Amino acid sequence: MQTVAQRPVAVFDIDGTVFRSSLLIELVERLIERSVFPKEAREAYAEEERRWLDRQGEYEAYIGKVVSVFAAQLKGAPYEEVANLAGEVIEEKRDRVYRYTRDRIKELKRRRFFILGISHSPKFIVDGFGYEHGFDKVYGTFYTSGPTGNFTGEIEDRDLIFNKAAILQRALRKENLSLADSVAVGDTESDIPMLEMVTAPVAFNPNRKLYAHAKRRGWEIVIERKDVIYEL
Repeated sequence: MQTVAQRPVAVFDIDGTVFRSSLLIELVERLIERSVFPKEAREAYAEEERRWLDRQGEYEAYIGKVVSVFAAQLKGAPYEEVANLAGEVIEEKRDRVYRYTRDRIKELKRRRFFILGISHSPKFIVDGFGYEHGFDKVYGTFYTSGPTGNFTGEIEDRDLIFNKAAILQRALRKENLSLADSVAVGDTESDIPMLEMVTAPVAFNPNRKLYAHAKRRGWEIVIERKDVIYEL
């Protein structure tokens, strides 16, 4: 029996690495705008957003608040309505990506790499983004819905989705992929375990903790600022 040759893998964090924002933040803002979530929900993260924008606070604190708001407000919301608004966000903002990662994905696809995307944003919006940008497979947070079609507030496989190295290991098995010549691109310290696994790790616009780790390890560090892309 002839064996199928393994394909090399290139794995990308999505939020803040490919997409120039967070898919989850854009979705929450839309859900509040359309009154699926109450206007008051924004107050729960407005101060952390201001502190981040004024560079007085940390992005992790801001996005953490947004995640909490989403999880709290999602329970009981109709799946179809939320998914339709996610589709609107993708339709309007699908091209708000970084040039470096956009072009890197295209180049790697030409070389027959399997393009894998990982995001902590909801799977139903990550799927749409991944389709638009030619990913072979994407992983996002799977929020379950009940028999009525409304969200239950529960997350399936929570331990897996918050462990990017475990997701990569799973994809290697399921998709017949190889780590030989593999590539990974990430922007925060949560990407370190994933980056440690591959042949060519790239710290792209890294936060302070990832930058320090990448410097110690001698990894490629790439910065994109306005229309300039350069390596450190």
